[in-house]
Amino acid sequence: MPEVSAEKMIQRLAGGRPVPAIVLVGADVYLRDMCRNKIIEACVPEGARDWAVARIPGNALGWQQVIERAQTMPMLAPRQVIIVQDAEEVESLGEKSREEIIARVEEYLASPAPFTILLLEAAALDGRLRFSKLLAEKALFVKLDIGDASAATLAAEMAKELGVEIDREAATLLADILNGEPARLRIELEKLAAYVPARGRISAGDVEALVVAARKNTVWQLADMLATRQRDAALAFLDNLLREGEQPAGLVGVLAWMYRKLIEARELPAGTNGYQAARQLGMRAEAADAALRNARRLPRAELIAGLVALAETDSQLKSSNPNPRAVMEFLIARLTSPSAA
Repeated sequence: MPEVSAEKMIQRLAGGRPVPAIVLVGADVYLRDMCRNKIIEACVPEGARDWAVARIPGNALGWQQVIERAQTMPMLAPRQVIIVQDAEEVESLGEKSREEIIARVEEYLASPAPFTILLLEAAALDGRLRFSKLLAEKALFVKLDIGDASAATLAAEMAKELGVEIDREAATLLADILNGEPARLRIELEKLAAYVPARGRISAGDVEALVVAARKNTVWQLADMLATRQRDAALAFLDNLLREGEQPAGLVGVLAWMYRKLIEARELPAGTNGYQAARQLGMRAEAADAALRNARRLPRAELIAGLVALAETDSQLKSSNPNPRAVMEFLIARLTSPSAA
């Protein structure tokens, strides 16, 4: 079956269209929990979930139970959901055990029970292996990742769950600086919801004050070093941030947001001061003044080149088995190079 988005999968289930097996692939815990809950809500009545929803580990012993349970009609419910946790464990089993499990899964999927939905959860699957190829052919694949636009929409939905609203600009900014990571979005939105209880609405200024300000050393101090080609200082600063627990992907997201703000600041009329720029850029006056200062130091072509470097770094950090420190140090070397443009 083709790979589909989480939204299309839910629509298909809600419409009553049969799905013998669904594979959720992705390491983000929040997205996985959200999709799993949506599937259960769409397929099993609330009062029947105690006996029509089962969670079984995807190890050698668990798969026998998975197949037996899938072929057994649920009590007091038209459909059941069998959740196979850590399904990727099949790929690391010995050859004999692995082939036996794959054969049983293949046999089941050739004639699946109409009252069962197999929900396989995996952080990642190797598309070259037989198990992954079987699931790609017979199951509905849902890749658990989101783009920038979807991340902003997800932020708005999370805010509603927390009893507040968030401006579109604020949701986009938050998704941008947090690299669209759902779990981190949730954590920061919980802080923001507690920060604006009286107004009940989160603005871009609130995000700037509470989230970006908490990373101001990451953004504007590092920006000064990059703009003035202080490579050694920037590398030392990066080392401190990493030792203090800052995540490389988060740093890249914040730097990308900063570079976009610098490009916007370059477009402002000559003579614009920090207070005037703050209104145009949707930032605090102090941060806007720093944006103006650094934007004037860097040619626009160099800022665009910086965004390209950040996008490539983000892709590298999301690839398999990256060395985050080496990737980030190479990024700093690129951003402080005189020929960066």
